Amino acid sequence: METMEIARKLVALCREGKSAEAHKTLYAPNVVSVEAGAPPGGSAESEGLDALQKKSEWWISNHDIHSAVITGPWPNGNRFVVGFKYDVTNKPSGKRMMMEEVGLYTISKGKIVREEFFYDMSGM
Repeated sequence: METMEIARKLVALCREGKSAEAHKTLYAPNVVSVEAGAPPGGSAESEGLDALQKKSEWWISNHDIHSAVITGPWPNGNRFVVGFKYDVTNKPSGKRMMMEEVGLYTISKGKIVREEFFYDMSGM
């Protein structure tokens, strides 16, 4: 698959709320995921599909998602970016917030091998 084909599929699955399906079909088994900040008790960097799925499950179980807007993708060679805007409530604190982030994805051999997320941690 070419970069734009993978990018479009990722965006479509994210818009449908199917991140687990995206992980299984578009990501390499040894994918590296890097957050701007570490979740409580966790690391900012995780490696492998199992770790990625656990991180995703943690986020979903700790946030009520009221709305999500996904924009892009915008390609550059074997990489692309996607914009995410969420209206969420953090379940443990009860704090509702607007959250914006950009994901940078790197493709190798037809799979996503690295994802990096950029967002402002000051409002969290």
